[in-house]
Amino acid sequence: MDVAVEIYTVRYCPYCRAAKELLARKGIRFTEIDIAANWERRDEMIERAGGQATVPQVFIHGVHIGDGSDLARLDGDGALDALLKPAG
Repeated sequence: MDVAVEIYTVRYCPYCRAAKELLARKGIRFTEIDIAANWERRDEMIERAGGQATVPQVFIHGVHIGDGSDLARLDGDGALDALLKPAG
């Protein structure tokens, strides 16, 4: 399923891993931006996430949906599937 999902992560982050695994279980491809490997992208993430500096930060169709807990909560509430539908 092609959906524009971006996730800012760092290595060895259990929350990042859990968020990526949730998306993978749903068959959602995503673009991972490792801010440890691309430190200059950290400021970009913080700006896009409204000042939040923790990882992961998840964006669907360019809209900030929050961190890994927010992603899991949306999934648990049944709201994530609607967000993950291809735009258009």
